[in-house]
Amino acid sequence: MSNPTKIWDGEQVRNWLTRRVAAAKLDQAAADRRGYEARDDYDKAAAEEWVCSRLQGAADVNDQPAFAKRIKDLIGQDDYPVTGIYDDVRFERHVRGYLRKLAKMTKTNEGFENALRYQ
Repeated sequence: MSNPTKIWDGEQVRNWLTRRVAAAKLDQAAADRRGYEARDDYDKAAAEEWVCSRLQGAADVNDQPAFAKRIKDLIGQDDYPVTGIYDDVRFERHVRGYLRKLAKMTKTNEGFENALRYQ
């Protein structure tokens, strides 16, 4: 259930997305240094970066229903073109999972105030 007393803050959401892109890039670099066994971590961080970078520049970040529709449209997309990942299927699974997480956050309008690197 969404909290009616809490007002949607597009600037806070945009700031959260920007911070998540930066954190995802750091996570990718750390996974890359760890090597072969961290390929899944790399793909997961790349998925987070892909999602957040697609959403942070959108004009509909200031409007909660429009932002939710944008996320839903991305979930319904057939493929997510990106280069430099290890496993396309795993990457797409992580993208859809992260989009579902964002859809839930958008619906409840909670979690965007957490700007820490590790979540």
